[in-house]
Amino acid sequence: MNTPLRRVGLAMLAMLVLLLGNITYIQLFDADSYRADSRNQRVLYDEYSRQRGQIIANGDGRELLAKVTPTNDRLKFQRQYPMGPAFAPVTGFYSTRYGSRGLERAEDEILNGSDDRLFVRRLSDLITGRDPRGGNIQTTIIPQVQQAAYDAMTAKGYTGAVVALKPQTGEILALVSTPSYDPNPLASHDKDVQEQAWNKIRDENNPAKPVLDRAIQEYYPPGSTFKLVVAAAALADGKDPNYMLTADASITLPGTSTDLENFAHSHCGPDAGASQVTMATALQFSCNTAFATLADQVGKQKLEDQAAKFGIGQTDLQIPFGVVTSTVGKLPDRASLFQSGIGQRDVLLTPLQDAMIAAAIANNGVVMQPQLVEKVLAPDLQVISDFRSNELSRAMTGSNAQALRDMMKLSEDHTKGDGKVQGLVIASKTGTAEHGSDPKNTPPHAWYVAFAPADNPQIAVAVVVENGGDRGLAATGSSVAAGVGRAAINALPGLGGR
Repeated sequence: MNTPLRRVGLAMLAMLVLLLGNITYIQLFDADSYRADSRNQRVLYDEYSRQRGQIIANGDGRELLAKVTPTNDRLKFQRQYPMGPAFAPVTGFYSTRYGSRGLERAEDEILNGSDDRLFVRRLSDLITGRDPRGGNIQTTIIPQVQQAAYDAMTAKGYTGAVVALKPQTGEILALVSTPSYDPNPLASHDKDVQEQAWNKIRDENNPAKPVLDRAIQEYYPPGSTFKLVVAAAALADGKDPNYMLTADASITLPGTSTDLENFAHSHCGPDAGASQVTMATALQFSCNTAFATLADQVGKQKLEDQAAKFGIGQTDLQIPFGVVTSTVGKLPDRASLFQSGIGQRDVLLTPLQDAMIAAAIANNGVVMQPQLVEKVLAPDLQVISDFRSNELSRAMTGSNAQALRDMMKLSEDHTKGDGKVQGLVIASKTGTAEHGSDPKNTPPHAWYVAFAPADNPQIAVAVVVENGGDRGLAATGSSVAAGVGRAAINALPGLGGR
């Protein structure tokens, strides 16, 4: 063999070795990632050949949030979402063209039947010739709470989110984001229907971003709801609810000529002649000047440490899908500490994070891992695994949590808005958060965080309504968000007169 032919032969042999090596690498190391890729339509077609599992709400009714019905086309089963847009942030969608989101993606291996915990079932199906089926997911969602929160948000066309938690366990009772979308067209077997639905809701075409789950994928300046974190840091520092703070209507930020004011430039507290008020009164009347100076007195390190104990800054939170990381932001000087003490500057929290703060106070200072899955069920509804609560951290001592709870009860007494029920005592805090490049002329975000009953908490909620809701520049947490939060609380079976 002459030299040129030998070189060609060696080159072809080298290419063959590389090709075999690449195939081997894909089969041994990358197979799972290719299979898990939501764009892999061959996997979806294979999965449609067997009955996908159901997603079920919690409670006695066990409403179906996602189910399947048989079809006569090449995809043997049609995915359906009976509860529609109200529950879309929970279920997500399952589409042959656009992949999956929400629990449809996070719990896909259970739902499609490929999870190792269903191996015995798959083996039995193979031996008996029984049609293979996926497992089922029972969520922690209480449908009455979810629907009430969604209805309260959509009744006035609000953009924002509502999160409700069970304080003692971290179970997510509601996870609402508005505006939402109908996942049913995305699960259609007609590609044109899918495409029209996706083009209507995708971010590039829809500035309202209905697919964005604002409860966990967006963060906002929390405004005065962050005063709960400052108060917790102050209590841990040895101060008590009677600790005295300035009652001035405005103060000047250290090292600047910029004024920081109370809402409507008002004096803090009921006594216009008093130069000081207690921390409890300052929280009740949500006084910016008092809490800005309190944050300064607590100091940068202790405030950051307290925020971290509540979970702010946690980067790996899963519910089971990922959550955007909340942050206190940088605190380079005293002026930034003053501003951050009232939940402005660079402080950014997800609604889930703000709900976790309220729930921790309700749970005697213990932060629980939030979780959306109550049970994993076999195709015959036998329990494969149960929810287990998981303690993330202790944010406060029990006595300090009770002291802050009592301060929040005073705050609720001072908070107006719809939905108050006689005999139901709520502990709460509102927030009105400035944002944007021209904050004084931009409608604020309105917040409400609360738990109830105050002395035996069964539910903790966080509500954020973007850009003033229907009140524009006049919006406040009490006038916009409080009614939504109370609607969610009142909907919990056993509360609110139900």
